Amino acid sequence: MQFSLQQYKTDGFFDEMFDAEGNLRPGYGAFKDRIEQLPIEEMIRRQQAADRALMAMGITFNVYSENEGTERIMPIDIIPRIVTGEEWSRVERGLTQRITALNLFLDDIYNAQHILNDGVVPRELIESSKCFLPPCLGVKPPKGIWCHITGTDLIKGDDGTFMVLEDNLRCPSGVSYMLENRELLKQTFPEVIARTNVRPIGDYPTQLLNMLQFISVRPNPTVCVLTPGVYNSAYFEHSYLAQQMGVELVDSRDLVVHDGYVKMRTTKGFQIVDVIYRRIDDTFLDPHVFNPHSLIGIPGIFEVFKKGRVALANAPGTGVADDKVVYAYVPRIIKYYLGEEAILPNVQTYICGEDDDRKYVLENIENLVVKEANEAGGYGMLIGPKASKKDHQLFRKKIQENPRNYIAQPTISLSRVPCLVDGQVEGRHVDLRPYILYGNGIQVIPGGLTRVALRKGSLVVNSSQGGGSKDTWVLW
Repeated sequence: MQFSLQQYKTDGFFDEMFDAEGNLRPGYGAFKDRIEQLPIEEMIRRQQAADRALMAMGITFNVYSENEGTERIMPIDIIPRIVTGEEWSRVERGLTQRITALNLFLDDIYNAQHILNDGVVPRELIESSKCFLPPCLGVKPPKGIWCHITGTDLIKGDDGTFMVLEDNLRCPSGVSYMLENRELLKQTFPEVIARTNVRPIGDYPTQLLNMLQFISVRPNPTVCVLTPGVYNSAYFEHSYLAQQMGVELVDSRDLVVHDGYVKMRTTKGFQIVDVIYRRIDDTFLDPHVFNPHSLIGIPGIFEVFKKGRVALANAPGTGVADDKVVYAYVPRIIKYYLGEEAILPNVQTYICGEDDDRKYVLENIENLVVKEANEAGGYGMLIGPKASKKDHQLFRKKIQENPRNYIAQPTISLSRVPCLVDGQVEGRHVDLRPYILYGNGIQVIPGGLTRVALRKGSLVVNSSQGGGSKDTWVLW
Protein backbone atom coordinates (compact mmCIF):
# COMPACT_ATOMS: atom_id res chain seq x y z
CA MET A 1 0.00 0.00 0.00
CA GLN A 2 1.30 3.44 -0.94
CA PHE A 3 1.97 6.08 1.67
CA SER A 4 -0.73 8.78 1.50
CA LEU A 5 -1.58 12.09 3.15
CA GLN A 6 -5.18 11.98 1.89
CA GLN A 7 -6.62 11.15 5.31
CA TYR A 8 -4.56 13.70 7.22
CA LYS A 9 -6.69 16.08 9.33
CA THR A 10 -5.73 19.53 10.57
CA ASP A 11 -8.27 19.23 13.42
CA GLY A 12 -8.95 22.98 13.45
CA PHE A 13 -5.34 23.96 14.24
CA PHE A 14 -3.07 26.04 12.03
CA ASP A 15 -1.17 23.41 10.07
CA GLU A 16 2.06 24.28 8.29
CA MET A 17 1.64 21.77 5.47
CA PHE A 18 -2.09 22.05 4.71
CA ASP A 19 -4.57 24.90 4.99
CA ALA A 20 -8.03 24.51 6.54
CA GLU A 21 -9.49 23.31 3.20
CA GLY A 22 -6.81 20.66 2.83
CA ASN A 23 -4.83 22.52 0.15
CA LEU A 24 -1.07 22.11 0.19
CA ARG A 25 0.86 25.16 1.38
CA PRO A 26 3.78 26.62 -0.66
CA GLY A 27 7.07 24.75 -0.46
CA TYR A 28 5.76 21.27 0.31
CA GLY A 29 4.93 20.12 -3.24
CA ALA A 30 8.14 18.27 -4.13
CA PHE A 31 8.28 16.55 -0.75
CA LYS A 32 4.64 15.39 -0.86
CA ASP A 33 5.02 14.10 -4.42
CA ARG A 34 8.04 12.02 -3.45
CA ILE A 35 6.77 10.44 -0.23
CA GLU A 36 3.45 9.49 -1.83
CA GLN A 37 5.41 7.37 -4.29
CA LEU A 38 6.71 5.22 -1.41
CA PRO A 39 5.03 2.23 0.22
CA ILE A 40 4.00 2.75 3.84
CA GLU A 41 6.49 0.07 4.87
CA GLU A 42 9.31 2.04 3.24
CA MET A 43 8.43 5.24 5.15
CA ILE A 44 8.37 3.28 8.41
CA ARG A 45 11.71 1.65 7.53
CA ARG A 46 13.28 5.04 6.87
CA GLN A 47 11.97 6.38 10.18
CA GLN A 48 13.40 3.39 12.05
CA ALA A 49 16.74 3.79 10.25
CA ALA A 50 16.92 7.42 11.37
CA ASP A 51 16.23 6.40 14.98
CA ARG A 52 18.98 3.76 14.87
CA ALA A 53 21.42 6.23 13.35
CA LEU A 54 20.81 8.72 16.17
CA MET A 55 21.67 6.13 18.79
CA ALA A 56 24.67 4.86 16.83
CA MET A 57 26.07 8.38 16.57
CA GLY A 58 25.64 8.87 20.31
CA ILE A 59 23.33 11.86 19.91
CA THR A 60 21.88 11.68 23.39
CA PHE A 61 20.99 13.88 26.35
CA ASN A 62 20.80 13.17 30.06
CA VAL A 63 17.56 13.51 32.05
CA TYR A 64 18.17 14.93 35.52
CA SER A 65 14.59 14.74 36.78
CA GLU A 66 14.55 10.98 37.07
CA ASN A 67 15.86 8.90 39.95
CA GLU A 68 18.56 7.20 37.94
CA GLY A 69 20.85 8.73 35.34
CA THR A 70 18.94 8.28 32.08
CA GLU A 71 20.49 8.77 28.67
CA ARG A 72 18.07 9.18 25.77
CA ILE A 73 18.07 10.06 22.12
CA MET A 74 16.02 13.05 21.06
CA PRO A 75 13.64 11.38 18.61
CA ILE A 76 13.56 12.79 15.09
CA ASP A 77 10.47 12.77 12.90
CA ILE A 78 11.48 12.40 9.26
CA ILE A 79 8.74 14.64 7.82
CA PRO A 80 10.51 18.03 7.64
CA ARG A 81 9.14 21.43 8.48
CA ILE A 82 9.43 23.68 5.42
CA VAL A 83 9.67 27.50 5.51
CA THR A 84 9.50 29.59 2.35
CA GLY A 85 12.20 32.13 1.55
CA GLU A 86 9.71 35.00 1.83
CA GLU A 87 8.62 33.96 5.31
CA TRP A 88 12.22 33.41 6.40
CA SER A 89 13.18 36.90 5.26
CA ARG A 90 10.86 38.37 7.90
CA VAL A 91 12.24 36.03 10.57
CA GLU A 92 15.79 37.01 9.66
CA ARG A 93 15.07 40.72 9.81
CA GLY A 94 13.15 40.36 13.07
CA LEU A 95 15.86 38.35 14.81
CA THR A 96 18.61 40.69 13.63
CA GLN A 97 16.63 43.63 15.03
CA ARG A 98 16.00 41.85 18.33
CA ILE A 99 19.60 40.76 18.92
CA THR A 100 20.90 44.23 18.01
CA ALA A 101 18.60 45.82 20.59
CA LEU A 102 19.30 43.23 23.30
CA ASN A 103 23.04 43.69 22.90
CA LEU A 104 22.63 47.47 23.32
CA PHE A 105 20.41 46.82 26.34
CA LEU A 106 22.97 44.57 28.03
CA ASP A 107 25.77 47.05 27.43
CA ASP A 108 23.60 49.86 28.78
CA ILE A 109 22.37 48.22 32.00
CA TYR A 110 25.92 47.24 32.96
CA ASN A 111 27.33 50.67 32.12
CA ALA A 112 25.49 53.99 31.58
CA GLN A 113 22.01 52.61 32.52
CA HIS A 114 20.15 55.17 30.38
CA ILE A 115 17.15 52.88 29.91
CA LEU A 116 16.81 52.47 33.68
CA ASN A 117 17.29 56.17 34.41
CA ASP A 118 14.64 57.02 31.82
CA GLY A 119 12.18 54.58 33.42
CA VAL A 120 11.57 52.58 30.24
CA VAL A 121 12.51 49.40 32.13
CA PRO A 122 12.04 49.55 35.93
CA ARG A 123 15.34 49.63 37.79
CA GLU A 124 14.02 47.31 40.51
CA LEU A 125 13.08 44.75 37.86
CA ILE A 126 16.67 44.50 36.68
CA GLU A 127 18.33 44.69 40.08
CA SER A 128 16.03 41.97 41.46
CA SER A 129 16.67 39.58 38.57
CA LYS A 130 18.51 36.42 39.61
CA CYS A 131 20.61 36.70 36.46
CA PHE A 132 21.66 40.35 36.89
CA LEU A 133 25.31 40.20 37.98
CA PRO A 134 26.58 43.33 39.82
CA PRO A 135 30.24 42.27 39.28
CA CYS A 136 29.63 42.90 35.55
CA LEU A 137 28.93 46.61 36.13
CA GLY A 138 31.44 48.59 34.12
CA VAL A 139 32.48 45.61 31.99
CA LYS A 140 33.21 46.16 28.29
CA PRO A 141 33.51 42.80 26.50
CA PRO A 142 35.78 42.50 23.43
CA LYS A 143 34.35 44.24 20.34
CA GLY A 144 31.40 45.42 22.49
CA ILE A 145 29.49 42.18 21.91
CA TRP A 146 27.70 40.47 24.81
CA CYS A 147 25.46 37.89 23.10
CA HIS A 148 27.56 35.96 20.59
CA ILE A 149 25.33 32.87 20.27
CA THR A 150 21.58 33.17 20.73
CA GLY A 151 18.76 30.64 20.38
CA THR A 152 15.46 32.52 20.20
CA ASP A 153 12.33 30.39 20.55
CA LEU A 154 9.60 31.18 18.01
CA ILE A 155 6.04 29.88 17.73
CA LYS A 156 3.10 30.28 15.39
CA GLY A 157 -0.45 30.68 16.64
CA ASP A 158 -3.80 30.50 14.89
CA ASP A 159 -2.91 33.15 12.31
CA GLY A 160 0.26 31.34 11.20
CA THR A 161 2.71 34.20 11.80
CA PHE A 162 5.88 33.79 13.86
CA MET A 163 6.03 35.30 17.35
CA VAL A 164 8.84 35.26 19.92
CA LEU A 165 8.16 32.96 22.86
CA GLU A 166 11.41 33.54 24.75
CA ASP A 167 15.05 34.53 24.41
CA ASN A 168 18.04 32.31 25.22
CA LEU A 169 21.25 34.29 25.59
CA ARG A 170 23.19 32.31 28.20
CA CYS A 171 24.18 28.90 26.81
CA PRO A 172 21.56 28.02 24.20
CA SER A 173 21.67 24.33 23.33
CA GLY A 174 20.34 22.15 20.55
CA VAL A 175 22.39 23.25 17.55
CA SER A 176 24.04 19.81 17.27
CA TYR A 177 20.59 18.25 16.81
CA MET A 178 19.86 20.79 14.07
CA LEU A 179 23.04 19.79 12.23
CA GLU A 180 22.63 16.04 12.66
CA ASN A 181 18.94 16.18 11.70
CA ARG A 182 19.99 17.64 8.37
CA GLU A 183 22.59 14.91 7.82
CA LEU A 184 19.96 12.27 8.58
CA LEU A 185 17.41 13.82 6.20
CA LYS A 186 20.06 13.95 3.45
CA GLN A 187 20.35 10.18 3.85
CA THR A 188 16.59 9.66 4.20
CA PHE A 189 15.39 11.82 1.27
CA PRO A 190 18.51 12.75 -0.75
CA GLU A 191 16.66 13.28 -4.02
CA VAL A 192 14.00 15.50 -2.41
CA ILE A 193 16.53 17.81 -0.75
CA ALA A 194 18.36 18.13 -4.08
CA ARG A 195 15.13 19.07 -5.89
CA THR A 196 13.63 21.31 -3.22
CA ASN A 197 16.36 23.98 -3.15
CA VAL A 198 16.94 23.86 0.60
CA ARG A 199 19.42 26.34 2.06
CA PRO A 200 22.48 24.62 3.56
CA ILE A 201 23.38 24.80 7.26
CA GLY A 202 26.42 22.50 7.31
CA ASP A 203 28.89 25.39 7.54
CA TYR A 204 27.62 26.39 11.01
CA PRO A 205 30.76 25.11 12.81
CA THR A 206 32.94 27.17 10.44
CA GLN A 207 30.79 30.26 11.01
CA LEU A 208 30.90 29.66 14.76
CA LEU A 209 34.69 29.39 14.73
CA ASN A 210 35.03 32.51 12.58
CA MET A 211 32.86 34.42 15.05
CA LEU A 212 34.88 33.21 18.04
CA GLN A 213 38.15 34.15 16.33
CA PHE A 214 36.74 37.58 15.48
CA ILE A 215 36.15 38.50 19.14
CA SER A 216 39.74 37.70 20.13
CA VAL A 217 42.00 40.60 21.09
CA ARG A 218 45.07 38.82 19.68
CA PRO A 219 45.81 37.56 16.16
CA ASN A 220 45.84 33.81 15.49
CA PRO A 221 43.84 33.12 18.64
CA THR A 222 43.59 29.89 20.59
CA VAL A 223 39.92 28.92 21.00
CA CYS A 224 38.43 26.25 23.26
CA VAL A 225 35.02 24.97 24.37
CA LEU A 226 34.51 24.88 28.16
CA THR A 227 32.21 22.12 29.39
CA PRO A 228 30.99 21.31 32.91
CA GLY A 229 31.89 17.68 32.17
CA VAL A 230 30.56 14.38 30.90
CA TYR A 231 27.52 14.35 33.19
CA ASN A 232 26.06 17.55 31.76
CA SER A 233 22.85 17.01 29.77
CA ALA A 234 24.35 18.66 26.67
CA TYR A 235 27.83 17.10 26.86
CA PHE A 236 27.37 15.46 23.46
CA GLU A 237 26.87 18.89 21.94
CA HIS A 238 29.94 20.36 23.65
CA SER A 239 32.21 17.61 22.34
CA TYR A 240 30.52 17.63 18.94
CA LEU A 241 31.06 21.36 18.38
CA ALA A 242 34.65 21.27 19.61
CA GLN A 243 35.39 18.40 17.24
CA GLN A 244 33.64 20.09 14.30
CA MET A 245 35.56 23.34 14.86
CA GLY A 246 38.87 21.55 15.43
CA VAL A 247 39.44 23.14 18.85
CA GLU A 248 40.10 21.72 22.31
CA LEU A 249 37.27 20.63 24.58
CA VAL A 250 38.28 21.54 28.14
CA ASP A 251 36.90 21.50 31.65
CA SER A 252 38.01 23.37 34.76
CA ARG A 253 40.93 21.00 35.33
CA ASP A 254 42.48 22.02 32.01
CA LEU A 255 42.48 25.80 32.56
CA VAL A 256 44.27 28.00 35.07
CA VAL A 257 44.87 31.72 35.53
CA HIS A 258 48.62 32.31 35.40
CA ASP A 259 50.60 35.54 34.97
CA GLY A 260 47.42 37.50 34.21
CA TYR A 261 46.15 35.22 31.43
CA VAL A 262 43.95 32.16 31.14
CA LYS A 263 46.16 29.26 30.17
CA MET A 264 45.49 25.70 29.06
CA ARG A 265 47.56 22.81 30.32
CA THR A 266 49.14 20.92 27.43
CA THR A 267 51.83 18.25 27.08
CA LYS A 268 54.20 21.08 26.14
CA GLY A 269 53.33 23.30 29.10
CA PHE A 270 50.95 26.23 29.50
CA GLN A 271 49.35 27.82 26.41
CA ILE A 272 47.47 31.13 26.49
CA VAL A 273 43.78 30.80 25.65
CA ASP A 274 42.24 33.78 23.86
CA VAL A 275 38.59 32.81 23.41
CA ILE A 276 36.42 30.47 25.48
CA TYR A 277 33.06 29.26 24.23
CA ARG A 278 31.70 28.53 27.67
CA ARG A 279 28.90 26.08 28.18
CA ILE A 280 28.61 26.59 31.93
CA ASP A 281 26.26 29.04 33.63
CA ASP A 282 27.47 32.48 34.67
CA THR A 283 27.53 31.93 38.39
CA PHE A 284 29.66 28.77 38.15
CA LEU A 285 32.30 30.48 36.02
CA ASP A 286 34.54 31.91 38.77
CA PRO A 287 34.27 30.86 42.43
CA HIS A 288 36.22 33.96 43.47
CA VAL A 289 33.47 36.24 42.13
CA PHE A 290 30.20 34.32 41.88
CA ASN A 291 29.35 30.99 43.52
CA PRO A 292 32.18 30.18 45.96
CA HIS A 293 31.14 26.51 45.96
CA SER A 294 31.58 26.05 42.22
CA LEU A 295 33.89 23.17 41.35
CA ILE A 296 33.53 23.59 37.57
CA GLY A 297 34.79 27.17 37.22
CA ILE A 298 38.24 28.71 36.90
CA PRO A 299 39.33 30.86 39.87
CA GLY A 300 40.37 34.32 38.69
CA ILE A 301 39.00 34.09 35.14
CA PHE A 302 36.58 36.97 35.60
CA GLU A 303 39.37 39.41 36.39
CA VAL A 304 41.20 38.36 33.22
CA PHE A 305 37.97 38.86 31.27
CA LYS A 306 37.45 42.34 32.76
CA LYS A 307 40.96 43.33 31.67
CA GLY A 308 40.16 42.24 28.10
CA ARG A 309 42.72 39.44 28.04
CA VAL A 310 40.24 36.67 27.29
CA ALA A 311 36.95 36.71 25.38
CA LEU A 312 34.04 34.73 26.79
CA ALA A 313 31.12 33.70 24.60
CA ASN A 314 28.55 34.49 25.72
CA ALA A 315 29.71 37.24 28.06
CA PRO A 316 28.83 36.82 31.75
CA GLY A 317 25.69 38.76 32.65
CA THR A 318 23.73 38.05 29.48
CA GLY A 319 21.28 35.89 31.42
CA VAL A 320 19.36 38.93 32.62
CA ALA A 321 17.92 39.19 29.10
CA ASP A 322 16.58 35.62 29.48
CA ASP A 323 14.46 36.64 32.48
CA LYS A 324 10.89 36.04 31.37
CA VAL A 325 9.75 39.31 32.95
CA VAL A 326 12.44 41.26 31.06
CA TYR A 327 11.14 39.49 27.92
CA ALA A 328 7.87 41.38 28.32
CA TYR A 329 9.76 44.66 27.90
CA VAL A 330 11.70 43.72 24.75
CA PRO A 331 9.34 45.57 22.35
CA ARG A 332 9.95 48.72 24.43
CA ILE A 333 13.69 47.97 24.44
CA ILE A 334 13.69 47.75 20.62
CA LYS A 335 11.77 51.04 20.38
CA TYR A 336 14.10 52.76 22.87
CA TYR A 337 17.39 51.85 21.21
CA LEU A 338 16.43 51.53 17.54
CA GLY A 339 13.35 53.73 17.23
CA GLU A 340 11.52 50.86 15.52
CA GLU A 341 8.51 48.68 16.18
CA ALA A 342 9.32 45.01 16.76
CA ILE A 343 9.20 43.05 13.50
CA LEU A 344 8.58 39.82 15.39
CA PRO A 345 6.04 40.46 18.14
CA ASN A 346 6.08 38.95 21.61
CA VAL A 347 3.29 36.71 22.80
CA GLN A 348 0.87 38.84 24.84
CA THR A 349 2.31 38.80 28.36
CA TYR A 350 0.91 39.71 31.77
CA ILE A 351 3.50 40.86 34.31
CA CYS A 352 2.48 39.60 37.73
CA GLY A 353 4.59 42.29 39.40
CA GLU A 354 2.14 44.91 38.06
CA ASP A 355 -1.10 45.24 40.04
CA ASP A 356 -3.64 45.19 37.19
CA ASP A 357 -1.91 42.32 35.40
CA ARG A 358 -1.64 40.28 38.60
CA LYS A 359 -5.33 40.76 39.37
CA TYR A 360 -6.23 39.55 35.87
CA VAL A 361 -3.95 36.51 36.15
CA LEU A 362 -5.31 35.46 39.54
CA GLU A 363 -8.88 35.71 38.27
CA ASN A 364 -8.21 33.91 34.95
CA ILE A 365 -5.44 31.46 35.82
CA GLU A 366 -7.36 28.46 34.48
CA ASN A 367 -7.10 29.95 30.95
CA LEU A 368 -3.46 31.06 31.07
CA VAL A 369 0.08 29.67 30.92
CA VAL A 370 2.03 30.82 33.98
CA LYS A 371 5.85 30.77 33.93
CA GLU A 372 8.57 31.34 36.49
CA ALA A 373 10.94 34.13 35.50
CA ASN A 374 14.13 32.09 35.36
CA GLU A 375 13.08 28.49 34.78
CA ALA A 376 13.61 26.64 31.50
CA GLY A 377 13.09 23.24 29.91
CA GLY A 378 9.34 23.22 30.56
CA TYR A 379 9.79 23.35 34.34
CA GLY A 380 8.24 25.88 36.74
CA MET A 381 5.25 26.24 34.43
CA LEU A 382 1.48 25.90 34.75
CA ILE A 383 -0.69 25.24 31.69
CA GLY A 384 -3.99 26.44 33.10
CA PRO A 385 -6.49 24.59 30.88
CA LYS A 386 -4.74 21.26 31.52
CA ALA A 387 -4.01 21.78 35.23
CA SER A 388 -6.11 20.74 38.24
CA LYS A 389 -7.88 23.17 40.59
CA LYS A 390 -5.31 22.21 43.20
CA ASP A 391 -2.51 23.33 40.88
CA HIS A 392 -4.39 26.55 40.12
CA GLN A 393 -4.55 27.32 43.84
CA LEU A 394 -0.88 26.44 44.32
CA PHE A 395 0.21 28.87 41.59
CA ARG A 396 -2.13 31.59 42.85
CA LYS A 397 -0.37 31.31 46.20
CA LYS A 398 3.08 31.37 44.56
CA ILE A 399 2.17 34.48 42.56
CA GLN A 400 0.83 36.30 45.64
CA GLU A 401 3.93 35.44 47.64
CA ASN A 402 6.42 36.45 44.93
CA PRO A 403 4.72 38.34 42.09
CA ARG A 404 8.05 39.51 40.63
CA ASN A 405 8.88 35.91 39.77
CA TYR A 406 5.96 35.21 37.42
CA ILE A 407 4.47 36.13 34.08
CA ALA A 408 1.38 34.73 32.36
CA GLN A 409 0.39 34.36 28.73
CA PRO A 410 -2.71 33.22 26.87
CA THR A 411 -2.76 29.53 26.03
CA ILE A 412 -1.75 29.48 22.39
CA SER A 413 -2.56 26.54 20.15
CA LEU A 414 0.88 26.08 18.64
CA SER A 415 0.95 25.39 14.93
CA ARG A 416 1.19 21.77 13.87
CA VAL A 417 3.20 19.81 11.34
CA PRO A 418 2.44 16.25 10.14
CA CYS A 419 4.43 13.54 11.95
CA LEU A 420 4.85 9.82 11.37
CA VAL A 421 3.39 8.18 14.50
CA ASP A 422 3.07 4.39 14.69
CA GLY A 423 2.82 4.13 10.92
CA GLN A 424 0.15 6.86 10.68
CA VAL A 425 0.46 10.56 9.88
CA GLU A 426 -0.85 12.79 12.66
CA GLY A 427 -0.41 16.47 13.48
CA ARG A 428 1.84 17.45 16.38
CA HIS A 429 2.55 20.89 17.85
CA VAL A 430 5.92 22.53 17.16
CA ASP A 431 8.10 25.50 17.99
CA LEU A 432 11.32 26.70 16.35
CA ARG A 433 14.70 27.68 17.78
CA PRO A 434 16.80 29.49 15.15
CA TYR A 435 20.44 30.19 16.03
CA ILE A 436 22.00 33.63 15.64
CA LEU A 437 25.74 34.38 15.63
CA TYR A 438 27.00 37.88 16.46
CA GLY A 439 30.58 38.56 15.47
CA ASN A 440 31.55 40.61 12.43
CA GLY A 441 27.86 41.32 11.87
CA ILE A 442 24.80 39.24 12.76
CA GLN A 443 24.14 35.95 10.98
CA VAL A 444 20.85 34.09 11.31
CA ILE A 445 21.36 30.42 10.43
CA PRO A 446 18.70 29.45 7.81
CA GLY A 447 16.64 26.92 9.69
CA GLY A 448 17.02 25.98 13.31
CA LEU A 449 15.80 23.27 15.63
CA THR A 450 12.12 22.49 15.22
CA ARG A 451 11.02 20.86 18.47
CA VAL A 452 7.95 18.64 18.44
CA ALA A 453 5.51 17.76 21.21
CA LEU A 454 5.31 14.07 20.32
CA ARG A 455 2.71 13.24 22.96
CA LYS A 456 -0.72 13.61 21.40
CA GLY A 457 -2.37 16.89 22.42
CA SER A 458 0.71 18.10 24.31
CA LEU A 459 1.99 21.67 23.93
CA VAL A 460 5.31 20.96 25.70
CA VAL A 461 8.08 20.48 23.13
CA ASN A 462 11.10 20.22 25.46
CA SER A 463 13.18 17.07 25.07
CA SER A 464 13.23 16.58 28.85
CA GLN A 465 9.43 16.50 28.76
CA GLY A 466 8.99 13.93 25.99
CA GLY A 467 9.57 16.11 22.94
CA GLY A 468 11.37 15.31 19.71
CA SER A 469 12.64 17.26 16.72
CA LYS A 470 12.40 17.78 12.97
CA ASP A 471 14.73 19.04 10.30
CA THR A 472 13.82 22.58 9.24
CA TRP A 473 14.10 23.34 5.52
CA VAL A 474 14.38 27.00 4.56
CA LEU A 475 13.93 27.45 0.83
CA TRP A 476 15.76 29.91 -1.39
